[in-house]
Amino acid sequence: MNLEEFEFQTRNEIETTLNQLQTIMLLIAELDAQSTGEVMTIAQLKAQVFAAGNSVQTLSQLIEHYLLEQKQ
Repeated sequence: MNLEEFEFQTRNEIETTLNQLQTIMLLIAELDAQSTGEVMTIAQLKAQVFAAGNSVQTLSQLIEHYLLEQKQ
C-alpha cells in the first residue's frame, strides 16, 4: 500500500465513522423526544454503535498494517 492509498482509505474510514457517530447522536435525540416506538429506536442505536465500533477497528487495523509495511 502506498501513501496515497493509505491516505484515501484512512480518510474514508474516518468519514464513515464520523457519519455513524452523527447518526447515533440523531437517534439519541429522537429517543429523547419520543415516547412511542422506543424499542425500534434503541435497536437502531445499538446497530449504529456496533457499526461505528467496527469502523474504528478497521481504521486501527489499516493504520497498523500501513505502519508495518513502512518498517520493511
